[in-house]
Amino acid sequence: MFRAPFRSLATAATRSSLKIGLIPADGIGKEVIPAAQKAIEALGSDIPKPEFVPLLAGFETFQRYGEALPEETVDALKECDCALFGSVSSPSKRVTGYSSPIVALRKKLDLYANIRPVVSVARNPEDKPDVDLIVVRENTECLYVKQETIQPTENGREARATRLITERASRRIGKMAFELAAARPRKQLTIIHKSNVLSVTDGLFRETVRAVPQLPEVSGRFDDITVAEQLVDSAVYRLFREPQIYDVMVAPNLYGDIISDAAAALVGSLGLVPSINAGDNFVMGEPVHGSAPDIAGQNIANPIASIRSAALMLRRLDYAKGADRLDKAVDQVIREGTVLTPDLGGKATTSEVLEAILKKL
Repeated sequence: MFRAPFRSLATAATRSSLKIGLIPADGIGKEVIPAAQKAIEALGSDIPKPEFVPLLAGFETFQRYGEALPEETVDALKECDCALFGSVSSPSKRVTGYSSPIVALRKKLDLYANIRPVVSVARNPEDKPDVDLIVVRENTECLYVKQETIQPTENGREARATRLITERASRRIGKMAFELAAARPRKQLTIIHKSNVLSVTDGLFRETVRAVPQLPEVSGRFDDITVAEQLVDSAVYRLFREPQIYDVMVAPNLYGDIISDAAAALVGSLGLVPSINAGDNFVMGEPVHGSAPDIAGQNIANPIASIRSAALMLRRLDYAKGADRLDKAVDQVIREGTVLTPDLGGKATTSEVLEAILKKL
């Protein structure tokens, strides 16, 4: 599991309180983020006294107020120590004036790294998990810059999208990935790309990440990291065939998004997979799953990804003891297998899974 803080945000020992922004946003986010809040509250003295700040964002916010990410939300987050984001129901077709609030938040707060651990739970607590990998996704560029055009031509409409890859963004996500790999026992890093086709953009990403160990400020810290490369299509194939070959994977934005969602199938459900959006000065936990409108409001959404995201967030802030307690409690509930939501083949409700986790705490 993702056990060590890969870069401390400092002052953990000096905080008397922990101000946490809560953005449930859309769909099941309104059910799983309150569950994560209760799990954090149950940690007691292992973390500073939490203070929760409810904030608005999402497609429903856009429909009600005309903006998906109110400036008041961004301003409030700048006064918080960290945040939890639920899920967003971005429409699949174009809606005039709407843009994804989570994509905007990552840019406004410079949360350039999306860290997604994918870890199975071994039946025996003493055994190693069958799957134990981390996807490190660049969070600010690629096709997610959302620069698209459409125009009529003699052959019908023609749509184009700009794909942005910069040396700066590739270097800093590369450094983050190397730091994570250095903190893990296997010390392996796989660079995911498609530079055999996209030789300029993916070529720049690949070359920049590979060059990280030679940076002057690194000073040999990554000399013991084994670096491999994999084309994104074959990486997905091998992920399903032999997931144990991967330790830390680093990828541009779009590939990282797809790979980490695919990897969730290896551990049973998107409802289990957490993430954090991390920058140098802020961290925001976010479950990998979407807003799941088909089950929203039914109290059957799996809260585990949100609770694990809270643990990742706390570990990033150097509250390892509280984070470990959350992870251990979740592991025990999964291992026992008697209180599970329908996505894992169970019949329990969101509330019942949360209660089982709180009892383990």
